[in-house]
Amino acid sequence: MTREGAFEAASGPDREFVGATGLRAYARALGPGLITGASDDDPSGIATYAQAGAQSGFGMLWVALLTLPLMMGVQEICDRTALASGKTLGELIAVHYKRGWQVAIGALIAVLVVANALNIAADLVAIGQGMHLLDVGPSAVWALVAGALITVLLAVGSFLVIARVFKVLCAALLAYVAVLFLVRIPWQTVAVNTVIPHIQLSSAYIALLVAVLGTTISPYLFFWQAMHRVEEMQEEDLGGERAVPLRQRGRRERKSKQLMSRLDVFTGMAFSNIVMFAIITATAATLGRTHHVTINSPAQAAAALRPVAGQFGSAVFALGFIGSGMLAVPVLAGAGSAAMAGLIGHGAGFSNSLRKAPVFYGLVAIGTIGGMALSLLGVNPIKLLILVAVINGITAGPFLIVTMLVSSDRKIMGENVNGALARSLGWATTVLMLLAAVALFATGGL
Repeated sequence: MTREGAFEAASGPDREFVGATGLRAYARALGPGLITGASDDDPSGIATYAQAGAQSGFGMLWVALLTLPLMMGVQEICDRTALASGKTLGELIAVHYKRGWQVAIGALIAVLVVANALNIAADLVAIGQGMHLLDVGPSAVWALVAGALITVLLAVGSFLVIARVFKVLCAALLAYVAVLFLVRIPWQTVAVNTVIPHIQLSSAYIALLVAVLGTTISPYLFFWQAMHRVEEMQEEDLGGERAVPLRQRGRRERKSKQLMSRLDVFTGMAFSNIVMFAIITATAATLGRTHHVTINSPAQAAAALRPVAGQFGSAVFALGFIGSGMLAVPVLAGAGSAAMAGLIGHGAGFSNSLRKAPVFYGLVAIGTIGGMALSLLGVNPIKLLILVAVINGITAGPFLIVTMLVSSDRKIMGENVNGALARSLGWATTVLMLLAAVALFATGGL
């Protein structure tokens, strides 16, 4: 039997997956893409979107519509690099680029790791404040408890356990969609602002726009998507512990795998943008009634819902902060760590043991423990989360250039190299993020 024939005849869950149809197959396919989309709406995203609604009213809803196809395009490209090669994006950067460029990209990844550590710190503080809003204890204590729980889970939990926990935490973000049914929304105004951009050339508006774009199209998501897909492939029965790339699979299984992976990614990005839309709309309908309101804490954003939604509205906001933070911290820690470990030729991913991926787990520990330490400094989580979103917005352009060149390399991608639509969406996103960063500097937004 040929190797392709052997893979066609593979037994176990993968053969069952290939034969599955309809909703059952779709539900089983949800994983890396859904988790990536949900982790995009971390406390950084929630804080930034809430700030956009509070300061600009419904005026930034058009960004949710604009970024949806761009997010889908970019994350599908990142996902496809993993499917085509069975390697993480960090590993592929080491394959595609020569030594000099690897050093430069490594420096950029180091910036990402630092930004992620700041993000982790702010997320932990936000989790603590969310727990405080529920009147269950001091926020500082809960920030440390959350950090400790996440660290233990990542150190001792299997990948399957971690993946299941991630999927459960995704549901917390539905709380923000529920808010739309609790407040009075002027839907005609919402519709107009969603399809017609309302752009202002002020430094404050540009800075907030870059923050919104940066937290929506975040560089850490590129590396997480590829890493999580590789880990999901390693859990299949096809290659033992090895991720089997598409080119080594049978034709039927190859087509099914790529189709279901795309549905997973598109679902995750749609989920992410629906939550983004809901947060901007809800805060615009409450705090945004008086423009130029600055949100300084999760408590302030949650309290804004009390007059219109009662205590339940505030609880919804708090639960969203807690659940999204618990989901985002491992993603933030894992994404930058996977990028750096892969770049320098070391194993990465939570499916690997500590012995097989010491550099990866070491960087994860630095990120989570460093974030816990920073959370004790009394930082303002909202301001720090928006600052991190701006950093992501500035660095997204260079990372997108790196990703687009890797995914256009036929030696790496084979027949799965970028097509016309992927190239158009990917480079359009790159240009948008670069222009946004230039506009930020030009208007003195920093």
